[in-house]
Amino acid sequence: MTSVPEPAWQIGERLSKIPRRWGGRDAILAMRESGSRHWRQMEWIGFYFQFLCEKHLSGTVEIPGPKYGRVGFDGFMGIPWDFKAHAINTTSHQLIVNDSLATAAAIRDYGAVGLILALGEVQYNDEARTFQKWHLQLKGGESKYERERIARGAWSRRRKVSFDLQQISFIRITDDTLVRCGSFQIDFRNSNGRPRRAKVLIDLEHIDRELEHYVDFA
Repeated sequence: MTSVPEPAWQIGERLSKIPRRWGGRDAILAMRESGSRHWRQMEWIGFYFQFLCEKHLSGTVEIPGPKYGRVGFDGFMGIPWDFKAHAINTTSHQLIVNDSLATAAAIRDYGAVGLILALGEVQYNDEARTFQKWHLQLKGGESKYERERIARGAWSRRRKVSFDLQQISFIRITDDTLVRCGSFQIDFRNSNGRPRRAKVLIDLEHIDRELEHYVDFA
């Protein structure tokens, strides 16, 4: 890393004050009580980080950020930013970011887009799936998506029940990054048969030149 750009430094100072340990129940209840529409989501960690960013960055970062068609960025300060969370105690180092076309358009307009990435260790549901059952009851029963999954006999993933924040990384994505990155969802189709839009896929083990700042919680 070279000298830290001003937006990343300012955002990092604000986010250095967020809690390190996130419990799933408390996080989901906090989102519900605040009126967030994301408290029902199974992958609550990413949505809770977005919730924390919106809370702690108010007045510093413009939220939400610019929109390209139906695809928007989470915030804007100097460049568009997205807020993501990723478990480091997994075998995958790949991260699905934003829509490829929207990302390319934003880079054209601003020179780069930024990724604010919370990295931490997760713990999963017990064998009895206690957390999953609690969340299901809180939501008032199975969703249409869950009923369809059961009907087709698909495997149910174990839910993440907690997140121990280790680091927040600030990653700058440019045209050069897109050239080196892959895409996700190419040739995938939605349930209605329409093709899914490709998304940027980055490998966290190969972004040394893109990492411009980080906040260490370990």
